Amino acid sequence: MQTRNFLFLVVLVGLPGSFAAAQANSFPTGLQPDTAPSTPLAMMAGYPQIFGPPHPKDEQTPPNPAPPAPQQTPYPAYAPYGTPDEFVKPRHLGSTYIPLDSWVYPAMTRLYSMGYLSTMFLGMRPWTRQTALNMLLDSQDEIVGGDNTEAQDELASLLVYLQAEQPGGNPDRNTVYGLESTYDRVLGIAGTPLRDSYHLGQTIANDYGRPYESGFNDITGFSTVNEMGRFSLYLRGEYQHAPSAPGYSFSMANTLSQQDLVGYYAPPNAPQDTIPAGRISPTDPTKLLPLPAKNPFRLVEANLSFHLLGHEISGGKSDAWLGPAQGGAMAWSNNAEDIYSFRVNRVDPLHIPLLSRVLGPMRYDFFYGSLKGHTAPNHPWTHSEMFSFRPTENFEFAFQRTIIFGGAGHEPVTLHTFLKGFFSTTDTTAGLKFSRDDPGARFSDFTFSWRLPFVRRYSTLYLDSISHDDVSPVSAPRRASFRTGMYFSQIPKLHKLDFRVEAVTTDPPVDRSNGGQFAYFEIVQVQGYTNKGNIMGDWIGREAKGGQAWLTYHLSGNEMVQLEYLNKKTPKDFVNFGTTQNEFKVQVIKRLAPDVELNSWLQYERWKAPFYKQGQQNDTTLAFQVTWFPKLHNTDQGVNFDQMFR
Repeated sequence: MQTRNFLFLVVLVGLPGSFAAAQANSFPTGLQPDTAPSTPLAMMAGYPQIFGPPHPKDEQTPPNPAPPAPQQTPYPAYAPYGTPDEFVKPRHLGSTYIPLDSWVYPAMTRLYSMGYLSTMFLGMRPWTRQTALNMLLDSQDEIVGGDNTEAQDELASLLVYLQAEQPGGNPDRNTVYGLESTYDRVLGIAGTPLRDSYHLGQTIANDYGRPYESGFNDITGFSTVNEMGRFSLYLRGEYQHAPSAPGYSFSMANTLSQQDLVGYYAPPNAPQDTIPAGRISPTDPTKLLPLPAKNPFRLVEANLSFHLLGHEISGGKSDAWLGPAQGGAMAWSNNAEDIYSFRVNRVDPLHIPLLSRVLGPMRYDFFYGSLKGHTAPNHPWTHSEMFSFRPTENFEFAFQRTIIFGGAGHEPVTLHTFLKGFFSTTDTTAGLKFSRDDPGARFSDFTFSWRLPFVRRYSTLYLDSISHDDVSPVSAPRRASFRTGMYFSQIPKLHKLDFRVEAVTTDPPVDRSNGGQFAYFEIVQVQGYTNKGNIMGDWIGREAKGGQAWLTYHLSGNEMVQLEYLNKKTPKDFVNFGTTQNEFKVQVIKRLAPDVELNSWLQYERWKAPFYKQGQQNDTTLAFQVTWFPKLHNTDQGVNFDQMFR
């Protein structure tokens, strides 16, 4: 291990400092198709009057041509979300987070890669509803005054979705409350899927750790938004069903358990959430019972927040996606179930005198909580710190660190042990590592995203990297794992198409990576970077290589048809005989009515894992999800987007 450094502490001193009914290209209630505005630009004609004083360029007819791409220059002084002569946006209102599986994120990311939303922090998600609205308002005039109809379409859909945050242009938003969504997902799998995040792989990834098996699966859920003054409460709950399945054999489960240094597959280390195998038969200790059917009711997200000086201070379960990529995030994603945590998130960019003249505005995010599904040691805890900077309008970079520490029989979870890891700056000896003074399993992450020169309205390059027990992936690139990608928000002459490609590896060329005992693994916290058995970071898992590609046709601002390809390979020194995984997926998102969405996909997978099953295996997944988005209520009824079109 190399000498560690924790430069995040240098900037920590800055810490004190329903979907709406109408969507773009979907006609609002009471508006007939023959009377509706014919273009996204016409639909947005009233937006400046709704959100603030009109600007001269909003009244020009015809609209100005798209302005040239902005020059990449440092911020001389940063006024968060707008210049002083623009509409002053609220700073004291609490706001709920937008869930990570919302259509809002790909829509806003597309706008960003088109050259707009220059105040966005792409690598720090989720965003609150107020933060998302502020980003959109900051670029509203430029989008409306330009000739990019795809951007106007996205903006129209997003502003309708967020209309409850500022009804009638009133910045002092009153109480917002109501049922945000209710949904049902029916999913059928023919064949044997992969469901082993920590070893072989997953057939369904980035799905909040929801259970799935061969046969009929179902999810029925709801979400609510409640915002009053500085306080906000978000609840999302689901009934989840997955049928019974055979699971791994005792021989396979025992081999994996010992390879992970957990020991013989026996109580208290049987069953293990990281190994999809059933309980040991009471009559035969070398035979495992089938995995039981799963029928839990689960709180997917549940957090109460208080807004203070640009921070959301919250407790409960909330999402975290700390990285700029779409297919995965090395530090944190929604591949595993969210953890219960205490969180301090700087949701509004912060300007620090002198420092921000060089590094630009910054944001930071800190959370601390417990991990579930570990047996060796049981009940460890974790905390994460991330600091992100925007030195130019087109470039963002961030540093992040995660520490896993504690656990029954290893070290107590106290303020002393937390602070020891938080301030750790040196290597640890073997004696210290296995003692009560262990600073914990330390993982450092570095990310950046860059809208490329000359094509800034078309393409974004990004990288996400993580290393174990190093200062940063920047200081030890040979020991780091990477996900890198390129996103093309539009294709010339085919503006409704976008394309994205990503490559990922967690198999650095060092000896310690052999046997899966480096990336997402630790010698003490042997069940590694997991919560309830699933990798909390990138679904690619330990010691693997792969990639993903997406081709998307946008039907409107919130409707699309998407093709996806995925490939993953795991070497034979980790999983016996190695594994290979290929997936082909087509997904359609369509509005059946202004407030009813159909999300359906068909996925075909081919995989080889001789250690598990001989020969090539196939499975097919077909899913249909119908979601109803009721109107959110606001005590200030004001003018809404439906009425302005009438």
